[in-house]
Amino acid sequence: MLETYFVKPETVERIRASWIGAEVERYVGWLADQGYGARCVWRRVPLAVAFGEFAHRRGAKVVADLPAHVDAYVAERVSGHRGERKNGTTAQQVTKEVRGPVEQMLRLVVPGFKGAGRAHHHDPFAEAVPGFFEYLVGERGLRPPSVKQYAHHLSRFDAYLGRVGVRGVHELSPALLSAFVAERSATGLAKTTVRDCCGVLRVFLRYAHRAGILGSDLSKTVEWPQVYRLSDIPRSISWTEVGKVLAAVDRRTPCGKRD
Repeated sequence: MLETYFVKPETVERIRASWIGAEVERYVGWLADQGYGARCVWRRVPLAVAFGEFAHRRGAKVVADLPAHVDAYVAERVSGHRGERKNGTTAQQVTKEVRGPVEQMLRLVVPGFKGAGRAHHHDPFAEAVPGFFEYLVGERGLRPPSVKQYAHHLSRFDAYLGRVGVRGVHELSPALLSAFVAERSATGLAKTTVRDCCGVLRVFLRYAHRAGILGSDLSKTVEWPQVYRLSDIPRSISWTEVGKVLAAVDRRTPCGKRD
């Protein structure tokens, strides 16, 4: 997996030679599975390797020892940043850029590690409609970015239901779904975004019916806005714009007379 991102053999050998080389390579594989780009991998791997060497110098012998050295490593990187003052980056940004990747790797390789990073946000409707996001990955074969898009739209739907006082999925109705779509359209979202939201709702409602959570299939009641190719091109221009077009032609020249 490392050869996919690092062309130079000596770079790959240096990473694998680290005492946490196996863990770093496992982390790279996880990043690839999650859809992270090459630039992200190039930025995070050196941080992970440097953290391992830092912890080893401080007495870490096994992977389980690593969490105890996170704070000291972050503090050292922030201290070095203050001395260099690069690119106007603040200490808070450096802390986030260093702690995030390190703790992300530790959550993968150290059982039970949670870290001090931002809390994990549970998938919307995880309790009301269990198994939906597993269905998206297992049966529909969606990639992480697509699953994240589903979570985004369903989070908006969940928040809407809370605002209007709906206490459960069993209270859903065609009128309620229509009102939600109308509200999303009224916020100024592009028609394509509203259409994507409706598509997410249809899949979600179809699954809820298949799982026996909804008594009827409400997916067909969700109508999305029609989006036509070139539909945003104006049908005509104003007389003021006509005047500007005509004024732009220099009729003193042969080409202008022709135009």
